Amino acid sequence: MPVVVTLLYLYWQGGAMDWVAGLWALVEMMLFHAAGNTWSDYFDYQRGVDVVDTPGASVLTNGLFLSGEVMRLSLWLSALALLGTLGLLLYMTWPFLALGVEGLPMVWQTLRPLLAVGLIGVACSLLYPTLKYRAFGDLVIFMDFALLPTLGTAYVASGHWCWTALWLALPLGLITVAILHANNTRDIETDGQAGITTLPMRLGGRMSAWVYRAEVLFPFFWLLLCVWGGVFPVWSLLSCLALVPALANCRLAGKWWSGEAIALDLRTAQLQLAFSLLLGLSFLLGGLLK
Repeated sequence: MPVVVTLLYLYWQGGAMDWVAGLWALVEMMLFHAAGNTWSDYFDYQRGVDVVDTPGASVLTNGLFLSGEVMRLSLWLSALALLGTLGLLLYMTWPFLALGVEGLPMVWQTLRPLLAVGLIGVACSLLYPTLKYRAFGDLVIFMDFALLPTLGTAYVASGHWCWTALWLALPLGLITVAILHANNTRDIETDGQAGITTLPMRLGGRMSAWVYRAEVLFPFFWLLLCVWGGVFPVWSLLSCLALVPALANCRLAGKWWSGEAIALDLRTAQLQLAFSLLLGLSFLLGGLLK
């Protein structure tokens, strides 16, 4: 969703943008994230983090796929994503390549930022299992699912750094991180048995519930500030409709120790989808009604 919201944000801003490159980036992001998710599932299973009785267990623990099959799927998805990325880079630099040697400086100038974002993103995906087991998963998720997608998409679609897109990264990223946080809070006991460390394990269940509440409620406060400051259109207040499920989730987070909160990660994912769709719609309306 960060890619879609970023594209609509750029549309609202009204500057020149390349929709082909932007939508291409969306497909690439989906492939890379699918590869990263299957990569993480493989290592969670191998490490014993995901077992048969783990809530929300993966396709490995329920026997739908073998671990080798999931690893091969991850590698194939990664290969497709890399091929697609090469195609995107060629698409963006072709006018300069056509100039021959004279265009090489422009090629490098175009590729350098994308290579930086891409390499950091790949490193985050590859190292995610290791970092997640050492309580750094929240940081990696924020980087990989908010900061890098917004910056990278804005650059690909506009052709230059668009630092104002970072206003989007915080609200979208915090709610996305809350999905992992809810999952890890629910799995405090089983994660401890697997010998890994997560942020909720260090904070404890009660404090983790308060952190979760901050992660899903602060984005609405941030939204109000951005509208008040003119960074977002007034239409963005539509996203406040998502406050209803957010408050319901906050109440459920207080029951982290009970079976009632077992689906909190799923409900948080639904919240993220609702918030993102409403925010994206607000930018679309703002652009159409200028």
